[in-house]
Amino acid sequence: MLTWIYLITLMALILFGYWLGQRRAVRASGGRPVHLHSLPSYYGLYVALWAGLPSAALAIAWIIAEPHIAEWAMLQQLPAEKRNMTGEDLQFLVIAIKKVAAGYEVIREVTPAMKDAAAAYNRVNEMGQIIALAAAIGLAVVGLGVGHRFVTPHLPARNRVERVITLVMIAASTIAILTTAGIVLSLLFEAVRFFGRVSPLEFFTALSWNPQTAIREGQVAAEGSFGFVPLFAGTMLITVVAMLVATPIGLFSAVYLSDYAPKRMRALVKPIMEVLAGVPTVVYGFFAALTVAPLVRDTAADIGLNASSESALAAGLVMGIMIIPFVSSLSDDVMNAVPQALRDGAYAMGATQAETIKQVVFPAALPGIVGALLLAISRAIGETMIVVMAAGLAANLTANPLNAVTTVTVQIVALLTGDQAFDSAKTLSAFALGITLFAVTLLLNVIALNVVRRYREKYE
Repeated sequence: MLTWIYLITLMALILFGYWLGQRRAVRASGGRPVHLHSLPSYYGLYVALWAGLPSAALAIAWIIAEPHIAEWAMLQQLPAEKRNMTGEDLQFLVIAIKKVAAGYEVIREVTPAMKDAAAAYNRVNEMGQIIALAAAIGLAVVGLGVGHRFVTPHLPARNRVERVITLVMIAASTIAILTTAGIVLSLLFEAVRFFGRVSPLEFFTALSWNPQTAIREGQVAAEGSFGFVPLFAGTMLITVVAMLVATPIGLFSAVYLSDYAPKRMRALVKPIMEVLAGVPTVVYGFFAALTVAPLVRDTAADIGLNASSESALAAGLVMGIMIIPFVSSLSDDVMNAVPQALRDGAYAMGATQAETIKQVVFPAALPGIVGALLLAISRAIGETMIVVMAAGLAANLTANPLNAVTTVTVQIVALLTGDQAFDSAKTLSAFALGITLFAVTLLLNVIALNVVRRYREKYE
């Protein structure tokens, strides 16, 4: 509730600052905005930025610091021997106290010290939030007054506003880059721990995936088998089937919508096709498990083939239907962006409509089409629910689409689900799978970009 009050108040102050800055700039120019250095709207934005940015910075700083401050206050209520604990024992204790603070039940005994610590944690959260939000609103009011006083006819408001906006965009791009780097490093750190227990040679060359670890010494599955090859083969098999479905249908529909369909037909068909992208994947999973998989099995039996009740073909067919909008819609937009002058020039040279599409529109739209296909491939590689429900969990090394297979993402979910030791080789293998899949996807993107660049140079 307090957060909403702060956001509404801050937005009101920003809008009021925009109006106030414009009004002061016009008055300072004697009612003649032509004498101002910048347009009045820039003066409004200048005052609005003074009201919004410092307050937002303070609120973000509190959001980042608040958990650490509350946890420190919580630990101060514990006895010295509890505060001096390290490692997982202290981590489990902190988690238990936070659950008590939130009103949840915990398995361990709740001591009076834990109750006091939970009360301190809640107290810091509540009081700190009130103080921080009040300070942020006060800072917004102060910034409003400071920005208002700086407004003069000679103030280069446009330059300063554009400089601030540039810095904000740089900060946003930096956050995106750092987030990507953080994801990669977190995966890499845990993957290194996994490869310290399992040989990378075994991981990348072994043909069996059975990540079972022993509960007691001497058990048969003491070492497990961590071969990445069956998972990668299953992922690629389902992806190939999906793209064999989505690529021709998506591209042909894009050609029809961009060059053949009347405007009324295009306005009707394209939204209907894009509805497929909004259907939850679990719905596709039910459709694959209840309709497509039995149909594939029965059809294969009718022609004398042996098909599993869960097969890569069933999962790939449904996944292909799911990603048709990614190929069709993006390719249609790219082809529509090709200048009409290129088409008219081809028609003037005597080319037919089909020849124009093949020899002019497609080469000009190739980078966008490749981008659409890459997005579809990434969507297929990352899909989990359809594979679980239609292809199963069996890590079979096979090129037969009628057999049951599994994918990398499905195994990552399976490995990180359940109550198990986080530092076991079985759990850490999920991070090795994740960083490997990231590297494979990155390699595919690099190859596709090189192909597009080479073709574009030839075309130009």
